[in-house]
Amino acid sequence: MPGTVVTIGNFDGVHRGHATLIERARDLARPTGSEGSRVVALSFDPHPKSVLRPGTEPERLTTFAQRSRLLRDAGADEVLRLEPDSGLLGMSPTGFLKHIHESFSPKAMVEGADFHFGKGRSGHIDELRMIGDRLGFAVEVVEPVEVVLGDDSIVTASSSIARWLLAHGRVRDAAIVLGRLHEVTGEVVRGDRRGRGLGFPTANVRTQQVAPDAGVYACIAVLPGGAEVPAAVHVGERPTIGDGAHRVEAHLLGLPTSFGNGSAPDAWSPVGELPEYGWGIALRFVSRLRDPIGFGSLERLRDQLSRDCARAAERLESECSASARSAGDRETA
Repeated sequence: MPGTVVTIGNFDGVHRGHATLIERARDLARPTGSEGSRVVALSFDPHPKSVLRPGTEPERLTTFAQRSRLLRDAGADEVLRLEPDSGLLGMSPTGFLKHIHESFSPKAMVEGADFHFGKGRSGHIDELRMIGDRLGFAVEVVEPVEVVLGDDSIVTASSSIARWLLAHGRVRDAAIVLGRLHEVTGEVVRGDRRGRGLGFPTANVRTQQVAPDAGVYACIAVLPGGAEVPAAVHVGERPTIGDGAHRVEAHLLGLPTSFGNGSAPDAWSPVGELPEYGWGIALRFVSRLRDPIGFGSLERLRDQLSRDCARAAERLESECSASARSAGDRETA
């Protein structure tokens, strides 16, 4: 793989700082003669802490499949998984870079100022430059990317701040850091069917990713095949029901839900061609609607769910209209 431009990291979330790394690598790889170089992103997956200190690794913002797609969308030609086994993580900084050099023959490496590598993360940017000089590749350091949140605070785009914002339900601000809506993917599994009994059947989503703080959200649901539909999504425990289970439940709006599809008297499907369970869904979190609170009766809960759905539809329509106007302004600028 001669003449590659390589960047290495976890890249979880592929936030705006990560996108800037890929953009700089893309600039360095542009053709100087008849052909350009390839941009190769090497992503640790799972997080190295899962091997070094199991149980302390951060929750995933993205699956590896999402990460690979997002890095390619940002400009990478190839995204490869770095398996964080004891052999790789036990290499000295020099040994690790020799391994990368032998595998990818980089003409340049692009990293952030806080990049560390080798056993115990003992290697740093100055050492990267010195070893790069010896091995024959250049080193480009990209400065951190700062973003302005909705409350006018300025933060450095990072996976950690994105997780913090999501943990506090601040999905709009998380989208600013990520450069897009936070997307949770998973499989629709069987729940306790309480929603359908209230007239609001839900897709119960089993996921390995970070979900926002407990609450009700307006979301865009992406179904198999790519159709996007509005959804009201509940995250967390259900105080009125009181079962103590943490859930991600999506009620899809604007679709003709079908009951009694033949598999069971009370079976349902959000669209006719999908089975009751076992299909994949993605939820893009647009806006937080309310905190999770308990209601005195199921009747009051049903009334609130109706209001939640109406507010979710209004919020999503408003957001989509604003996005369309923004896109139109950019096209005419």
